[in-house]
Amino acid sequence: MIALATMACGGKQAEETTNTSSEKETEWVTLFNGENFDGWKTYGKDTMATAWSIVDGAIVCNAGAGENNVGFSSESLVTTSTWGNFEFELEYRIAKGGNSGIFYHVIEADTLPFDFITGPEYQVLDDEFSRSETEPYKMVASNYAMHAPAETKKPNPHMEWNKVKIVYNNGHVEHWLNDEKVLEFEEGSEDWLARKAAGKWANSATYAAFKEGAFSLQNHGDEVHYRNIRVRPLK
Repeated sequence: MIALATMACGGKQAEETTNTSSEKETEWVTLFNGENFDGWKTYGKDTMATAWSIVDGAIVCNAGAGENNVGFSSESLVTTSTWGNFEFELEYRIAKGGNSGIFYHVIEADTLPFDFITGPEYQVLDDEFSRSETEPYKMVASNYAMHAPAETKKPNPHMEWNKVKIVYNNGHVEHWLNDEKVLEFEEGSEDWLARKAAGKWANSATYAAFKEGAFSLQNHGDEVHYRNIRVRPLK
């Protein structure tokens, strides 16, 4: 388990891509090789949770569950590398009515039973048939329970691939969905602090408290697929 005082820096454990088509592309780091869980672990554990598998080059949570929710689990999948400022991308597809999430700056400690206690969440959700969320600031591409994305967002239907980009640069945060920026905010601003104080995270001293940490994929009990996961560190 990662101790708070001895966390690794800057994603040194991740493997750099070999794409040499341009200088910019060589800066990207691949976080999932499409074949195994190298660079990943179960949050808070040293063993791999059985809910996670690799199917057709994608990381899959609760493969085969379809429209059935098998129950929320604390066993999120977390990177063994950590990141501060970054540009992060992946693609996901989710079952009808499904719920999941992408977290960043996640910290592990014996006193922290869940990833969401520390890391902010880019919400992954099938908005159209959602069984779990109805409020705009908890729908797909939101900063979960804090900021709603633009109403003009265009998520693809359940079990079709969607592209996500998250940018974090010294507190400036951007959420992108299918190549469109749908949300932008400043972490730690007066507006951000007011939203935190008035909402779900009001009494959490650890929520968004860390400026470096792991990425995490949530097991909310639904089937969800993730692929083409990569990150580019920003200075």
